[in-house]
Amino acid sequence: MTRLAIIFGGRSIEHERSLKSAVSVLSAIDRTKYEIVKIGITKEGKWLLYDGPVELIGTGEWKDYAELKLLAEPEKYDLQILSSGKTLKDIADAAFPVMHGPYGEDGAVQGVLQMIGIPYVGCKILGSAVTMDKAITKALLRQAGLPVGEWKVYYKEEIEDNVSKVIADIEESFKYPVFVKPSGYGASIGVSKANDREALKNSLTEAYEFDRKVIVEEYIDSREIQVGILGNIIPMASAAGEISYPGEFCDYHTKFSPDSGIQRSVPAQISPEKATEAKSLAIAASRAVDLKGFGRVDFFLEKDTEKLYINEVNSIPAFADECIFIKLWEAVGLDYTDLLDRLVGYALEK
Repeated sequence: MTRLAIIFGGRSIEHERSLKSAVSVLSAIDRTKYEIVKIGITKEGKWLLYDGPVELIGTGEWKDYAELKLLAEPEKYDLQILSSGKTLKDIADAAFPVMHGPYGEDGAVQGVLQMIGIPYVGCKILGSAVTMDKAITKALLRQAGLPVGEWKVYYKEEIEDNVSKVIADIEESFKYPVFVKPSGYGASIGVSKANDREALKNSLTEAYEFDRKVIVEEYIDSREIQVGILGNIIPMASAAGEISYPGEFCDYHTKFSPDSGIQRSVPAQISPEKATEAKSLAIAASRAVDLKGFGRVDFFLEKDTEKLYINEVNSIPAFADECIFIKLWEAVGLDYTDLLDRLVGYALEK
């Protein structure tokens, strides 16, 4: 039986999202195939062995439980990542980092696991780092000849030094509205839509509070289409799904609050030809950014022209019940438990 470490939590602002995803994965994975080792990473970056109830992960109470166990039985619960004593490799054959955002989805944890020599689910270091950075992702997609909207990058230092110059450059390059985002965050954290100069100034300041690298994107009046990806060398695409929502754009609250009114429709109500095009572009995008194992490619479908633009590539889509990745694969006959089994298989294959 494969000993599989499910790693969750982390230092990211998306810590709580990771906990929800971990509960979902732990509830669905086939326990007859895998001996599960649960490892939580606190917001301070401490790695803890956890053998308590799955439900306490979702509430955040797992941390106190794990720390009490460590105090009571240090010889059993002490975990060293890299040492000459008991290490992660001694208790796990493979790892599944169920993590979102910086310090978990950006290549940091992947680098640790690669140094130790443990196979892990998802992208290797390069693909993880690339897909975490929106500007680098867009540059690689464009270099591969794939459709992306226009964008420009600015840094905190130049915004603070001469915000008027930055705003003038943006106004010369784009029409209002524009979207302003931290380049190295997902889940719409720090994202805002600026309809005028004053809003743009505030948006730039908000974005660089999360990441000193800020990306400004042209506005595309569109529907939002999503396609899942599975596989290492020869990726395959899921059904195409669509998210719709009230309001001007899908911010963090809209994405993850049960009362936000967001709708996730699978399959998307688009023509078969357009769905085929989205799936083909998703596969091409996954190759361009070195996506491995699994991921999700998000598109804008422009309302006037029906042209598809690649918006983002996610290397660790959320697994919580309210998210779409699981539904995308269920629509083509792959249930959740089998999906997780494939992900572990791809990790061992690498």
